[in-house]
Amino acid sequence: MTDFLQQLNDNQREAVLYDAGPSLVVAGAGSGKTRVLTYKIIHLLQSGYQPHSILALTFTNKAAREMKDRIASITDHYLTRYLWMGTFHSIFYRILRREAQHIGYPSDFTIYDASDSKNLIKSIIKEMQLNDKIYKPATIQSRISNAKNALVTAKAYAADADIMQYDERCKVPLTAEIYNKYQNRCVKAGAMDFDELLLQTNILFRDNPAVLDKYRRQFRYVLVDEYQDTNFAQHLIVRRLSEQHQRIFVVGDDAQSIYSFRGANIDNMLRFKDNFPTCRLFKLEQNYRSTQNIVDAANSLIKKNTGQIPKTVFSENEKGSRIQVLSSYSDYEEAYLIASKIIEMMDGGKYKASDFAVLYRTNAQSRVLEEAMRKRMLNYRIYGSQSFYQRKEIKDIIAYLRVIINPHDEEALRRIINYPARGIGETTVNKLISAANNADASLWEVISVPANFNLQINSGTLNKIGTFYQMFRDFRLQSAEMSVSEIAGYVVRNSGILADLDGDLTVEGMSRKENVQELLRAMSEFVTMRREEGNDNISLADFLQEVSLMTDMDNQKDDKADKITLMTVHAAKGLEFDNVIVAGMEDDLFPSMRAKDNPRDIEEERRLFYVAITRAKDNCFITYAKTRFRNGAPCVSGPSFFINDIDRKFISFGRDVELPQRTAYITFRPNVTNAGWDSETEKNIEHETENFHPGDRVAHNKFGTGEIITLETANGDAMATILFRNAGTKKLLLKYAKLKKI
Repeated sequence: MTDFLQQLNDNQREAVLYDAGPSLVVAGAGSGKTRVLTYKIIHLLQSGYQPHSILALTFTNKAAREMKDRIASITDHYLTRYLWMGTFHSIFYRILRREAQHIGYPSDFTIYDASDSKNLIKSIIKEMQLNDKIYKPATIQSRISNAKNALVTAKAYAADADIMQYDERCKVPLTAEIYNKYQNRCVKAGAMDFDELLLQTNILFRDNPAVLDKYRRQFRYVLVDEYQDTNFAQHLIVRRLSEQHQRIFVVGDDAQSIYSFRGANIDNMLRFKDNFPTCRLFKLEQNYRSTQNIVDAANSLIKKNTGQIPKTVFSENEKGSRIQVLSSYSDYEEAYLIASKIIEMMDGGKYKASDFAVLYRTNAQSRVLEEAMRKRMLNYRIYGSQSFYQRKEIKDIIAYLRVIINPHDEEALRRIINYPARGIGETTVNKLISAANNADASLWEVISVPANFNLQINSGTLNKIGTFYQMFRDFRLQSAEMSVSEIAGYVVRNSGILADLDGDLTVEGMSRKENVQELLRAMSEFVTMRREEGNDNISLADFLQEVSLMTDMDNQKDDKADKITLMTVHAAKGLEFDNVIVAGMEDDLFPSMRAKDNPRDIEEERRLFYVAITRAKDNCFITYAKTRFRNGAPCVSGPSFFINDIDRKFISFGRDVELPQRTAYITFRPNVTNAGWDSETEKNIEHETENFHPGDRVAHNKFGTGEIITLETANGDAMATILFRNAGTKKLLLKYAKLKKI
């Protein structure tokens, strides 16, 4: 055969050459999945298949481009031009444009992106005079999206008694009516959202047998990448196109199915044989990425799942070091432990910053990690997400706080004057700004006394502006009496932000709420740490100054720079790094608390952990904290029982590591009022200093364990110089530090 086949191992080559029926290729992590799919297409071209008769579906445009480029380098560009290769949405968009007359759409229909879709839903909710704090646009958008991916039309949605009862229980009984109005508006506008592309393709093929037959005859071979990530709508389209000729080739790894929250259904892969009984199963089990020990550890973990296609991935790379499990006293110390480990390995000369990735379960975890990286002068980047202080929900609250300090801050004022929505729209804001400019006044001055500025605004809107002004007068008065974190919590509760966050039940909405809780924690820490260090600059203005300096640094972008990567595990799928540190491996965090009552969800969380481990080429570290600030309060943490799922012979445990429970799922629920929105008042807690001496080993609730080096007096207060194991040397006032002798 041609030379390209010599670049494949035996299993890969067998999968590429097999043409006798359906093929299911189960590709373990790092096993060359993309290469096999690419070379399969090259083999088909060389076997006489015309480019236009090959349908290759991917999940990203990047994957399609890379495969096309590789195919072109081995064959020629002429052939690749006519391949039907691209994402599900792009391919079916082409088909729907051709066949639009069959589904009641114009051939030049437009595509609504997520923002367009959400704005239309907002408009409908407003027109129906519904409370957008109950009928949250993001939540309604998510419900409609899930319905479409399950092939439930607006009419079918309204006719389903179970769905209607569920909406009733969730106190959004008019969702079906919103869905119907939304769909009618889209049709009238000649527009489809992304989910509608898949729904309409299914309707097209279901209701037009001649059209379906035309594409069945055109697409003589159907290939699908990342099959474990397909949803019901995608799976059904693929099945309809290939069920007659049976020439279908799907590639994926059931062990890396981690997107159920987007509608992905692992059963599409696990039950592939039910739909194609004559399918041939190929297993790509050689991992070319990782050391033997990392591969073996990952195998021992994923074998605990019952819902899987059995395989044994192996590596012929060097044996490598064991996975190291490291514990810390707190999540703050954990961040410094991670930074110290990276510095230690970089000092050895073998690795640079870009050889490291720190992976975590939730975006909110990045905040303390970013702080540790900055303090240790390490360059980093947030991959697939924004830096903590650049996230919208954080910038919104910071804007409120900026206006409290300086009400003439126009940019901050404009950001939050109508967030949460309070009926002061863009037209009104433009009139206020115009009046301010004409009078050479600030925007706040106009808001304070609008009667002085000849505004052409109706009385209802003037009342809303007056309510906004009175709210900020209250905030400014309260800020004089409250601590930094107390005023932030007060603003979150009384501005409507908390109600806005509580009403968004999507995964993204819950993540935003976690981020706001983390901001309140950061503010409380700011005061606590400065007091312990004897620094009296603990005002709201001092905090905002510190944040602005962080933000300025975060905005400096240099994609070519040598930087440590910080990212969620979900964002890391498909990537690889020499060294991976998986942070926050604790019960109720990883696996998520939301998964604990559902065995199916626990298995997906375990697959997520498997993805994290298999990103590593040389070294993998797992860290956990014994206390972590969650839901507005410090909580006792236990190591994740997933650690126990890894065979002991592939792990080494650092000092002070506690073995997790083997079977029990331990949940710690702190007794916190208002779901964590009432921050603790920072208190001047007197400490018995005579019990401490140089040489004592102590524990600090953030910095972890350390040793007292010296004791001295500063302005009449006892101050200790302490060398912490991971956080370095700190000078702390004992009356605030809350040290515990160990």
